[in-house]
Amino acid sequence: MASELKTQIEEAAAYIRARAPLVPQVGVVLGTGLGDFASALESPVVIAYRDIPHFPVSGVESHAGELHIGTLAGRPVAIMKGRVHFYEGYSMQQVAFPIRVFKAIGCMTVVLTNAVGGMNPDMPAGTIVVTTDHINLMGANPLIGPNDEELGPRFPDMCEPYSRKLVALAEHVARELHQPLQRGVFVGVAGPNLETPAEYRFLRGIGADIVGMSLVPENLVAVHGGQRVLAFNVVTDACLPDALHPVDIAAVLAVAGRTAPALTRLVTEVVRRLDEADQN
Repeated sequence: MASELKTQIEEAAAYIRARAPLVPQVGVVLGTGLGDFASALESPVVIAYRDIPHFPVSGVESHAGELHIGTLAGRPVAIMKGRVHFYEGYSMQQVAFPIRVFKAIGCMTVVLTNAVGGMNPDMPAGTIVVTTDHINLMGANPLIGPNDEELGPRFPDMCEPYSRKLVALAEHVARELHQPLQRGVFVGVAGPNLETPAEYRFLRGIGADIVGMSLVPENLVAVHGGQRVLAFNVVTDACLPDALHPVDIAAVLAVAGRTAPALTRLVTEVVRRLDEADQN
């Protein structure tokens, strides 16, 4: 089974290489409502997920399902415009498969973005949060099953799931841009339903600031493969158990859309200055 996975990764990577001459150094995943970020690329090659061998295709309306490869801030970058989710019925291995492909085409740095619910009252809608740690309550793990040592170790260490150097760089860049940026702990849940008031109290009580239905499987596979990870979250709705109201998806997308320009500036400048993280 492990050798089959390697074959699938290489077939997907070969298809991408044949259509995109650039060798990307950074892979970016765009979450709900953040797809316009891909327009920041210069001279992009656009490949539909459905055309890439073994690549999962999202069924969520706000996820375009396109891989864009081009230049951002003078650096070759691959951007996933949309992702698939565990709640769509994909296995955890399928959800995280694109991160394996990122590594195969050259992306040893991964930037994950997503829309989240904010359980910390100091993180209202519109807040950008950089992930410092996570809690996996999704009920599964993409690393379960036979392990191929060529892809990563059987028991990957998780003492630094999100690169401290990249977090520090992001905070430094945010200060220079006068862009508020908060640190937070992300909790991953399976979805697709949103949480009950009691669940929000529980999640906040165990130490989480923000909650979402992605990020964790992608992070686990990236760490397994030796890639460094930076993750940005846009708080799109307040999840305060004593003041809950039904979530309006249109409003969620609107908040993500309003925040997207600031996130684009932040990620672009971080990508431009990645070498600084290597020097510290």
